[in-house]
Amino acid sequence: MLSAIIDLLDCPVCQGDLDIDESSVICDRGHTFDIARQGYVSLLSGSAGKLHSDSVAMVSARERVLGSGLYEPIGDAVVELTEGAVTLDVGAGTGQYLSRCLDGQGPDARGVGLDLSKAGARAIARAHPRIGSVIADAWQRLPVRDDSVDTVLSVFAPRNVAEFARVLSPGGALVVVTPTPRHLAEIVESMGMIGVDPAKPERIGNTLGAAFTRTERISVEHTMTLDRGLVADIVTMGPSAYHLSADEITDRAAALAERVDVVCSVTVSRYEAQTDRTR
Repeated sequence: MLSAIIDLLDCPVCQGDLDIDESSVICDRGHTFDIARQGYVSLLSGSAGKLHSDSVAMVSARERVLGSGLYEPIGDAVVELTEGAVTLDVGAGTGQYLSRCLDGQGPDARGVGLDLSKAGARAIARAHPRIGSVIADAWQRLPVRDDSVDTVLSVFAPRNVAEFARVLSPGGALVVVTPTPRHLAEIVESMGMIGVDPAKPERIGNTLGAAFTRTERISVEHTMTLDRGLVADIVTMGPSAYHLSADEITDRAAALAERVDVVCSVTVSRYEAQTDRTR
């Protein structure tokens, strides 16, 4: 809930300290942000009207896929590389990865789940009692205080390197999950999905290398046996859903065999901020 993490947040307008009452979050200069009845707060610095965020259908599909256990080995690796009592998940989706990390870190652990999607924010708010759910734009200044976070998670999500470095405490860790070109390759063409650029790992390394040093890497690869419904959900929960209609996804899945073997292949990396970083 928000009260568990309000001290980690700051005002998106003036960067002032925030406090909370029953229905709103307010800073010491009087900027006020309403708390939704589902328990999240929007700390966008401007209107979200033109921003592209995940739909209810996308978030629901992600909840079903993660709830099936198909991606459980990814969660295991994320938990293994997470450390400290305070975790920030940027692009938290449904909050399930963050929830697992808090359970792994013990009863004093708490987390902030940031997502641009209202549907995602609602899911995050109900994922764990020690998670605070916040709507924010990952590409802008994050409404999180300097040096306040032990681990930042970026799981299939945007990577705002400068902001990650700003909010991490000295010695803190950044945990990044990225797909390899083998990820879901068996259904990319038949389902009309966006494939993984073979140059993506190098591009990510170059981007993060300006502020972070990789200290650990875990390769996660396993075969998943999917029925047509799970295939449709895997497509629906990801970026390909922005380019395909629900009917197109359903029709393409219906043309597949009743069960399909598909490879899940990702890299889970842990980074530490370089000591000479500048903000």
